[in-house]
Amino acid sequence: MGRRSERLCRQGDVAGDGDVIQVVSRAFDVLRCFEGHDVRLGNLEISNRCGLPRSTVSRLTHTLTRMGQLVYLPRDQKYRIGPSAVAMSTSMTRGLQLRNLIRSRLQEVADQIPGTIGFLIPDRFHLVYLEFARAAHALGLHSTTGSRISISRTAAGHAYAASLDENVAAALVTEIQREAPADAALLSERIETDRAMLRERGYVVSCGLFSPHINGIAVPIWSPQYQTYVMVTIGVLAAMYDEQRLHDEVAPALLKLASAIEPLVQNADGGLVAVRPSGNNNKKTIRPEGMNELEAGARRAGPARELRAADGRHRQGQAPA
Repeated sequence: MGRRSERLCRQGDVAGDGDVIQVVSRAFDVLRCFEGHDVRLGNLEISNRCGLPRSTVSRLTHTLTRMGQLVYLPRDQKYRIGPSAVAMSTSMTRGLQLRNLIRSRLQEVADQIPGTIGFLIPDRFHLVYLEFARAAHALGLHSTTGSRISISRTAAGHAYAASLDENVAAALVTEIQREAPADAALLSERIETDRAMLRERGYVVSCGLFSPHINGIAVPIWSPQYQTYVMVTIGVLAAMYDEQRLHDEVAPALLKLASAIEPLVQNADGGLVAVRPSGNNNKKTIRPEGMNELEAGARRAGPARELRAADGRHRQGQAPA
C-alpha cells in the first residue's frame, strides 16, 4: 500500500499504470468538462471534449447523475453540475481568509500595471485561476476565477513545466502529446530556454503564445500542502508591453508580488482555504522534507525555492527550480 501511495505522487505513472482504475479517471474527465455551474452539455458534446466513446460517456453521466454530481435536464437533453458537486466544492472553499489576502496583493499590482494578475494551480494539462485581479482599464484580457488556461500556450504553463524535474516534465509532455501533439511540441521545444530563464532571472516570459495580442510573465511558488507549484502570473497587451518592457518594468513587480505571496502559501496549515493562526510573522518557511514527485510536478532535491524581490536570484543554499 505504501508503494502504491508513493506512485500516486508521480505524474508520469498516471497514464499507463496498471493499478489506476480507468473508470474513476474518466469520471473526473467528464466532470472537468463542466467549467461553470451554468454549463450545459449533452453526451455528444462531452464525448467530443473528453475524447471518450459516446457509449462510455453515457454510462458515466448516468452514474454521476445517480450520485448527484450531475443533473439531467430533460427539456434540453443535457446535463449540468449537480448539487453534490456544488456541495463538495463549497465545503472545500470555506475559510477564504488566505485567498482574500492573496487577492488583495494581486489587486495592488493590478492598480499599477494594466493587465490581468493571476494566482493559479495545475490541473492535468491546464492551470486554473484560484484568484485574479485586473486593472479597471485593462483590455482584451478576460480570465476570471475558475478559468482554465493551457500549460503549453501560456507563460504560467511554461514556468510551471520549467520548474519540474526533467523526468516529470518529460512525462507531462508525453501525456499532452497523446491528446494535443502540437501543444506538446510547443512546450518541448521551449522548455530548455524556459529553464535557463527561470534559473537566471527567477521567472519565465512568453510572448504571443496564448494570443498574438498578449504577452505574459510568470513565477512558480512551491506549495507544501499540495506538493506542487502554484503560479503567479501577469498578462498584458503586447501592444503596450513588448518583451524588453516585460523584463524592465513588469518583472520587478512580479518578483515582489511572488515574495509577498510565497510565505502565505507555505505557512498556511489548511492549504489555500485557511490561514495559520495569528502570531506567525510569515518569515519562517515550511519546507517539505526530502524529494517529492507530484501529481503535476516534482520539486528538486533540497528545500523550496524562494525568490528575492529585487533580482529574482535564489537564496544561498537553495536549489534552482
